[in-house]
Amino acid sequence: MLLAALCLLGACSKRSGGDDNSMDKAAEVSLQSADSVSATGNAAKLVKTAEMQFKVKDVEKSSEAITALTRSYKGIVMHHDMKSTVVNEQSIRLNNDSLKQVSAYATTASITVKVPANNLEEFMNEVSHLGIHVSVRRMNIEDKTLDYLSAQLKRDNRLEIANQQKKWKPTLKEADAMLRIKDETVDQKISNSRIDDAVRFSVVDLSFYQNNTVAKEIVANDDTGIYQIPFYNRLLIALQNGWEMFASLLIALSNLWVFILAGGTAWLVYKHYKRKVTVATNTI
Repeated sequence: MLLAALCLLGACSKRSGGDDNSMDKAAEVSLQSADSVSATGNAAKLVKTAEMQFKVKDVEKSSEAITALTRSYKGIVMHHDMKSTVVNEQSIRLNNDSLKQVSAYATTASITVKVPANNLEEFMNEVSHLGIHVSVRRMNIEDKTLDYLSAQLKRDNRLEIANQQKKWKPTLKEADAMLRIKDETVDQKISNSRIDDAVRFSVVDLSFYQNNTVAKEIVANDDTGIYQIPFYNRLLIALQNGWEMFASLLIALSNLWVFILAGGTAWLVYKHYKRKVTVATNTI
């Protein structure tokens, strides 16, 4: 991209009348920009970040206290997540209708805040006082001064090239390259704005937890298999069912009276015939 910028600068010089000193002027402007940045930006671009892990008595109350503390320091809560996970659970039967449910669960929370960098250490001290035990406390400082200066100088160089556009009418290919240069200038400006914001406000990641909590609750018994009628009622119903089965059998046999009568008649005829055959045989 720098080579393309130099080529465009050369083209600008030719179209503007063949000024051979344009490159020297551009270099001089770049050096002056570097001097101005270093002169006006004496403050180092230090980006501070921190994190802390600790144990508290009550996660919910500590979350509210951290939120209030962040507001008091003119900060903002960027992320807040709290959850409870069941570790162990047991159901004890009290009667046919209800159960006693005993649950042990762990509660944790995580909060990400942005606070003024000048008050970071004081804020961390206040947060540590909310905990019973601090397991991790960490702060990092990253120097972004050179990155900021580099982006500023590159941006000034691209702005100088872009300003040459007023003196000539670029072709379509040159206009596309100029557009890319302008886009990169915007990206570098946004990058420096992010660095400025990170220098003013520090990001702090907080994660905390409490001892496992045991909760007891009386709940309805949802096992429908235990719901049965009393023994005497079941016995009476069984006798009624037996009588109904016997009556059904009689009715079924009554429907077959023709077949029963025909079968009885056939049996009597057979017995009579067999008796006559036996008598005849004995006589011979």
